[in-house]
Amino acid sequence: MLQELSVQIVKPQVWVGLALTAVAAYAIYRFGRLLISTLEPHVPARLRPALNGLWAVVVIIGWLAVATAVAYLPSVPVLFSLGRDIMDGFRHSAGQLVVVIAMALIAWNLIGTLAQRIVAEQEFNRRSVRVQTLKGVVESTLRVVVVILSVIAGLQALGVNATSLLAGVSVLGLAVGFGAQSLIKDVFNGFFILLEDQYGVGDVITVNTGQLSGGVERLNLRVTALRALDGTVHIIPNGQIATVSVSSKDWSRVVAQVDVTYAANIDDALRVLEQVSTEIYEADEWKHFFLEAPEQQGVTQLAPDGVTLRALFKVQPKSQYAIGREFNRRIKIAMDEAGIEIPFPQRSLNFGGSPIEIKLTREDLGRDPRGGQDRDHAPVKPTLTRDPEENENT
Repeated sequence: MLQELSVQIVKPQVWVGLALTAVAAYAIYRFGRLLISTLEPHVPARLRPALNGLWAVVVIIGWLAVATAVAYLPSVPVLFSLGRDIMDGFRHSAGQLVVVIAMALIAWNLIGTLAQRIVAEQEFNRRSVRVQTLKGVVESTLRVVVVILSVIAGLQALGVNATSLLAGVSVLGLAVGFGAQSLIKDVFNGFFILLEDQYGVGDVITVNTGQLSGGVERLNLRVTALRALDGTVHIIPNGQIATVSVSSKDWSRVVAQVDVTYAANIDDALRVLEQVSTEIYEADEWKHFFLEAPEQQGVTQLAPDGVTLRALFKVQPKSQYAIGREFNRRIKIAMDEAGIEIPFPQRSLNFGGSPIEIKLTREDLGRDPRGGQDRDHAPVKPTLTRDPEENENT
């Protein structure tokens, strides 16, 4: 036997045959384990290890027998004859079909395992968005390919001529294609969305000029799934997306504005606005979000009820919501400390021929305008959750 083995082992075709049979044996083993796992609820717990061990022994002995036949070692009569019988059995339709199913199962699980190993960075940036998006698209595409190839191989194993079948399917597909133009449009749109990195998983977008908005939870070649602030998931075919407004692309901006009354000292109000903006910019908790120093725009509007002051903060994407909330908290406390009023509604009512002006005022009870509030430390830290769009459908 050793002499025969030394002669056969140097042949390349023997090594190729052994490798292929090993892969097929592993596929059949995994397929059998899947079937056993479906039966485990109906099998006593003490018998499950024995059942798994028995299946492993059967597969190992079967592979050794086939390997003996592939290496052509007739001096091992029992394994050699068993291996020939197994090989003859797998040349028939049923055996080939089992191998196809087993190989498809391995490919399916392998795609899922490799996809799980692709982990994007925790920090939100364009690279992490790109990785998360392509991960889902590649995984779904490969699984579709596995299913199509498995179906074709299974039909071949059952004796169906796949060539003629594919020719018939192509003619049918041409006819169906005229009625599936929207699907083709979805796929093409999705392809260019991915190619141009217009947006990806994790981005906050508004679709078709405010009709729908939310965070991108899933993106593939056909659809985009948006998660609204209230948890609603919007499924949008890519072909129906005409315009997209991305709120988290490269950088974001906080429009930090506050209204004061016409009676307020505008210069003092501007100094308070600048002071609060500088405080947030220099605070250890918030400075790493800023990309530039705050820009003071000054008085931007003379509204009917007050004067609008504005500053602009250029910040990291998706951090504008939390920084905007912190600015609102700090500017309210700062305005109270400076004795500058934020406007409240004022209306003129006309009774008869002469107008009567009614003005709502607050009584000064001699309380400290600061009210014991700490401007530098928030009692509740603002979250990074996005704010709802004004015209968001919920």
